[in-house]
Amino acid sequence: MQRIDQILAPVDAALAEQYPGDRTGRQPVHSVYVPADRGGADTVEQWGAQASALLADHGDALTGVDPDVVARRLAAAPIQDLRFDFEDGYGGADDAAQDADARRIGAVLAAFGPSRPESSAPPRWSRSPLRSLQVSAETTTPLRAAAPTRFGIRARGLEPEERRRGIRTLELVLDAAGGVSDGFVFTVPKIRSADQVPALLVLCEAFEQAHGLPEGTLGFELQIESPHIVLGADGTAGIARAIRAARGRCSALHFGTYDYTAALGIAPRFQSLAHPAADHAKAVMMLAAAQAGVWVSDGSTQVLPQGSPDDVRSALALHQGLVTRSLQAGIYQGWDLHPGHLVSRWAATIAFYREAMPIAAQRIDAYCRRDASGTAADEPATAQTLAGLLVRGLACEAFTEAEYRVHAPEAAAEVLDALVHRRPLPA
Repeated sequence: MQRIDQILAPVDAALAEQYPGDRTGRQPVHSVYVPADRGGADTVEQWGAQASALLADHGDALTGVDPDVVARRLAAAPIQDLRFDFEDGYGGADDAAQDADARRIGAVLAAFGPSRPESSAPPRWSRSPLRSLQVSAETTTPLRAAAPTRFGIRARGLEPEERRRGIRTLELVLDAAGGVSDGFVFTVPKIRSADQVPALLVLCEAFEQAHGLPEGTLGFELQIESPHIVLGADGTAGIARAIRAARGRCSALHFGTYDYTAALGIAPRFQSLAHPAADHAKAVMMLAAAQAGVWVSDGSTQVLPQGSPDDVRSALALHQGLVTRSLQAGIYQGWDLHPGHLVSRWAATIAFYREAMPIAAQRIDAYCRRDASGTAADEPATAQTLAGLLVRGLACEAFTEAEYRVHAPEAAAEVLDALVHRRPLPA
């Protein structure tokens, strides 16, 4: 045993570091991308109002959900994750205009969450083992009205011709925001190699030092939109290497639908989240991120719900179907580019969890009671996933605890928490 322990001790340590478990906290159901020159302090209210108006006119185009439930969601908190875009969607004409927009957006972000003082709690991006989805009072109480719980920017990427502009934009945003607010994250587009990630660590460390913040405070997302990071010239999957190189600072991988499919030469008519090439890339992302403390987000659709009534209804149906498809594939987040996408995003999300809830709750109830008379023989890993599904449904308010406990009377919040974290069940 002593010899075996000597052999396995470094392996155990490496696995614990590289695969700390699912990321803690509440994953947003979407990331809303708004060009920075067109966004501002009223973006959430404007998008919510436009989405509500579109729902009022075309709510009958949705399937599997009561439009009134979607309407309440849009009125309370339409956007969970907001990203002001200084990259592809941005229209700033010159450096002076981009500097001005960066300062303005920094001031907007400062209002979303308090800046971290120097004596703040331990860093959010620490490398300590992460717990999985948490069940707490936060998951069952309404979100703060009209305030995104996660926010930030997408600056320009690390390619030689644009990296200086991207770094300057991020610097001006953080300076105007007075530091790093809780919930802030920046997205790095067009990542092509895991060897680019160490430069991001240097960047984060420099900003933390400049603002007197604890090491590890600043985190980023990597946008996967280049085939080179999926399959490198050396034949390896660079995404897994990039996650490891990030040393706990990478919180999510986001798929870039159109850059990725265009790089493969796929004709624009057939570029889609549902293209087999896109599915392959996302499968690699999920494999690399599994149990590594990193979320995976799907990309966007360029089909916007605007134009004639038929065009709007067709776009809503298409997007709802794509979101449902992603949820069924185990990808619980995606991009939204238009206020109307909020309608189909929330409709698909709420319908997915409400449909899945009764069966999931019944199976959890049977598992907790060790009832083997049902049609499924669930084991701990399956029970963990079933509980995680209920936790996600509660977090986005697709249903209430009272509703799911009709099917699982003994599965209180602490029971779900124990199942999610593979701990012994409460008596």
